[in-house]
Amino acid sequence: MSNLPTPLKLGQWAEQQALNVLQAQGFQLVAANYHCRYGEIDLIVQHAQELVFVEVKARSVTQYAHSFESISLSKQRKIMKSAMCFLDAHQEFQNFYSRFDVICFDFLQQFAKTIQQDFSKFTYDQQWIENAFTFDQEFINL
Repeated sequence: MSNLPTPLKLGQWAEQQALNVLQAQGFQLVAANYHCRYGEIDLIVQHAQELVFVEVKARSVTQYAHSFESISLSKQRKIMKSAMCFLDAHQEFQNFYSRFDVICFDFLQQFAKTIQQDFSKFTYDQQWIENAFTFDQEFINL
């Protein structure tokens, strides 16, 4: 992770931590950073006949919002459209149960923006929100 801006390094760290958490629970990685014309899905994992589309968020806690609160309705729709695009392209998952989870890392302090950080040394809260939103609803279940 050379000379990348701090938010990108933090995002990469968070995605790896989230993957570690998921794999510890028996999930297998299907795709990371899946891109299509509608957007990106951070992680796609499977366990048995279940396919989980995971949005990973990490940020310093501010007085304004926690990381899960930054997932707008517009962002949810982009993730859902991207998931539909993935399912169209990967017929082998068509009969799987699909869900949308969010894994958040909220750090309790600000970071120096110009220093390469070992984020695991900072204090953070981790939250895994299963079924955070669904194809058939217009709001996030938090």
